[in-house]
Amino acid sequence: MFSWFRTGIILVITLILTRFVPFSAFFRNVNTLVHELSHALAALVLQGNVMKIELYANQSGVTLTRYQENWMLIPIALAGYIGAAFFSMLLFQLYAAGRLKTGLVIVSLLSAVGLVLFVRNGYGMAWSAGFAVITALVAFMAPLWLQKSYYLLIAFLCLVESVVSSFVIFYLSLTQPGFAGDATSLSRAAFLPALVWGFLFVVVSLWCARVSLSALFRRREQSFQA
Repeated sequence: MFSWFRTGIILVITLILTRFVPFSAFFRNVNTLVHELSHALAALVLQGNVMKIELYANQSGVTLTRYQENWMLIPIALAGYIGAAFFSMLLFQLYAAGRLKTGLVIVSLLSAVGLVLFVRNGYGMAWSAGFAVITALVAFMAPLWLQKSYYLLIAFLCLVESVVSSFVIFYLSLTQPGFAGDATSLSRAAFLPALVWGFLFVVVSLWCARVSLSALFRRREQSFQA
């Protein structure tokens, strides 16, 4: 298992480097999409309704849901950051297994499903359609080197954004607990301070990052041995 120190160093380096990638802001919305779809999935599992999802150019988003009982807000609110963190881990596990095309197809399908069923604002619809098409083209028509580069870009952006967004919520829960998004919603529903929920999001995202990087470098070591 990767050490926490190495995990932190790589996350910081990746955060800095990805900010210099052309159009990285466009691809960072993948994490937002997964976050909002995780809220939607939790609501549907609890037999609630998803009214709409909106995605914005600044990598923020919102999911409007209806549910029958107040306690249902807890799993729905938890699902966003935790779902995004586990999805980033899934991408790295697929990469370690050599299943790049599978991962790209999953990402493309999520975008397409979001577009058809939930995303309703102009930017969100345009982004979802464009990203789904680009990713599908890379999955089925691009050479292997481009598939791998594209896949790792998405995987690392999802990983970094899941960690950064959890730290942002943790900071807001500490400084502005009434404006800390899902942490605030959870504090009102479960009667624990927003800070507790923000800390939980940080712990989960960092654990997923550590597992993800362990899978990545295990794959690299196996390639070198081969």
